[in-house]
Amino acid sequence: MHLAYPVVLSALLFCTGLYGVLARRNAILVLMSVELMLNAVNLNLVAFDVWLSRTAEETLHSGQALALFTIAIAAAEIGIGLAIVLAVHRNRGTANIDKLRDTAEGPGPDAPDGPGGSGGPGGAASDSDDAPTTRAAVTKAEASA
Repeated sequence: MHLAYPVVLSALLFCTGLYGVLARRNAILVLMSVELMLNAVNLNLVAFDVWLSRTAEETLHSGQALALFTIAIAAAEIGIGLAIVLAVHRNRGTANIDKLRDTAEGPGPDAPDGPGGSGGPGGAASDSDDAPTTRAAVTKAEASA
C-alpha cells in the first residue's frame, strides 16, 4: 500500500475537524471536531511508522506507541471537556460558544456597572440609571416614543 492513501485521508479528516472547530457554535461539536483532528494525527503516526519500519532494520514501532499515548490523552481531554460543558450547560442553560463568550466578558469601560446600578465602591448610583440597558428595553423605549 502506498503512503499517499492514508496521508490524504488524514489530511481530509484534519481539514474536516479544523472546519468543525472554526465553524461550529456548539461546544460538544467543537470537542468532537478536536477528536477528529487527533484521530487524523494518529492515522499519520501509524502510517509513517509502518512505512518507516519497512526501511529500517530494527522495528521500534515508536509511531504506534505515540498514537496510543495520543489516544489516552484524547480520552482524558474528552472526559474533562464534557464534564466542563455539562457543568456550564447546567449553570447557564446553553452550550452555545458565542453566548458563553458574551457572558464571560465584563462590561466595557463606558458601560454602566450592571443591573444593580451602583456607580462604584461607595454605592453611589451613576447618572445612567434611567437609561435602558438591554436591547429589548431600547427597542421598547423607541417604540413608545
